[in-house]
Amino acid sequence: MINIFGGIVRCDRVAQGVVDAYKAVGTFPVPLIVRLQGTNAEEAKKLIDEAGLPIHSAITLEEAANKVKEVLA
Repeated sequence: MINIFGGIVRCDRVAQGVVDAYKAVGTFPVPLIVRLQGTNAEEAKKLIDEAGLPIHSAITLEEAANKVKEVLA
């Protein structure tokens, strides 16, 4: 799980970095959940969701925790 919380952090830039890194690596042996909360968090979630990769995105910590339970069930 990647957890970024920052009021002025541009979450869309972090999300693009995560997507680019995932594409460069290829696959991960475990589910990847990314929680981004800060500037442009909604745009970041959309960017990850529309990337077509097996990355789960969340904005709130509760949502991220629920996704962890969901993907590990």
